[in-house]
Amino acid sequence: MDRITSLIGDELTLVERALLETLSSRVAIINRVGSHIIDSGGKRFRPLLYLLAAKGFNYRGADNIALACVFEYIHTATLLHDDVIDQAEMRRGNSSANALWGDRISVLVGDFLVSRAFSILVDTGNLQAMRVIADATSRLAEGETMQTARGGDLSLTEGDYLAIISNKTASLMAAACQTGAIMGNAGAAAEHAMHHYGLNLGIAFQVVDDTLDYVSRNRRFGKPLWKDLQGGKITLPLIHALEAASDDERRLVSDSLSLDPADNHAAQRILQLINRYQGAEYAFARAREYVKRAVDHLGEIASLPVKDALTAAACYVVEREW
Repeated sequence: MDRITSLIGDELTLVERALLETLSSRVAIINRVGSHIIDSGGKRFRPLLYLLAAKGFNYRGADNIALACVFEYIHTATLLHDDVIDQAEMRRGNSSANALWGDRISVLVGDFLVSRAFSILVDTGNLQAMRVIADATSRLAEGETMQTARGGDLSLTEGDYLAIISNKTASLMAAACQTGAIMGNAGAAAEHAMHHYGLNLGIAFQVVDDTLDYVSRNRRFGKPLWKDLQGGKITLPLIHALEAASDDERRLVSDSLSLDPADNHAAQRILQLINRYQGAEYAFARAREYVKRAVDHLGEIASLPVKDALTAAACYVVEREW
């Protein structure tokens, strides 16, 4: 990450400060909940992508830091909402907001953060950026709804899964990269290229994130192992295993998913099936394919240091500590 952030370290410091300053609400609990999740860490990956893209197209305007905050606020809102949907008790190694303040407060603070993001966005006055970010936010909500509606559905295909994560994760990363090109007045070809860089990067990011749920050795990863599985989320390692599995093995998975989420023996049986059919290896290979696709779209950026940083950001997605 040091290599990636070396070009924009000063801007990221300003983003960190602005996130808390701009959050300010007259309702004290909004400030407490918002500060709790913003202070809990995270790589600020979406602001980082925006800032690098903007730098790649020579944007240095007054709205740079504000726009970076927009992407982090929208992302943070999704974390608050996701934790309520998943009934998660931990986030980034700390107690989740819903565990501390309850579901209702968490949802409402998430709504506040989205509203704050769009208030900031309106102040920039850039209609094209507003349209791109609004569209990404709609797609993000659609992706999360698609995933929830298909929870526990063993008929989910790889195509279905990719459609879900393209919306729920990749859409916001694509918007961050495209907005950097928009603010730099880079033109339609550059905007298209940066959108597809971010989209492919976001797909790879989520595939890796989902796969780490099965294989992570790092207990600091931020959630209990197999949490996605216990929540009925059918992700690529399991989808790949199910495609090769026998009818009896598919029934075993179906039966295991119907057991108590705390039943680690059920999770272990599914993990053994995934290992038998090399589901994790397949998913990591697919993620590397999407990283390559992302990097192939960086030709519009003339700045070699920025191009190197965005290439490193793509590689980081599949080389994260696990």
